[in-house]
Amino acid sequence: MSGGEVAGLLVAVFWAILVSFLAVVLVRLAQTLRATTKLVADVTDQAVPLLADASAAVRSAQTQLDKVDAIASDVQEVTSNASALSTTVASTFGGPLVKVAAFGYGVRRALGRRDAAEPQRPGRSVIVGRTVPAARRKKRKG
Repeated sequence: MSGGEVAGLLVAVFWAILVSFLAVVLVRLAQTLRATTKLVADVTDQAVPLLADASAAVRSAQTQLDKVDAIASDVQEVTSNASALSTTVASTFGGPLVKVAAFGYGVRRALGRRDAAEPQRPGRSVIVGRTVPAARRKKRKG
């Protein structure tokens, strides 16, 4: 065999190895593409029902938000009505209650002056709706 024939034989062997290697790579690439296609199809089959469920959940949330909005407007109306009622009650009963409290205070003071000669017992006394300890009462009188 001559040098040219050996070189041609070596090139043919390397060419056969290269073609075999490329054939294996192409077969594996085809398998990967089939698996990817199947995966995409499965994801699509599962994603469509999930998107439908998500859409239903968003619609349900919107319905609930509409209900909450209606309740909030009702609460606002009740609050304004309660405010108007408290203003009416304060203006209607406020003046007479102040007069009754002032009358009661005057009666207590009058009875207190009458009983001033009697010794006071230690403890607490009520002055204008407040409870005052005995020590502070002594300071006020002294």
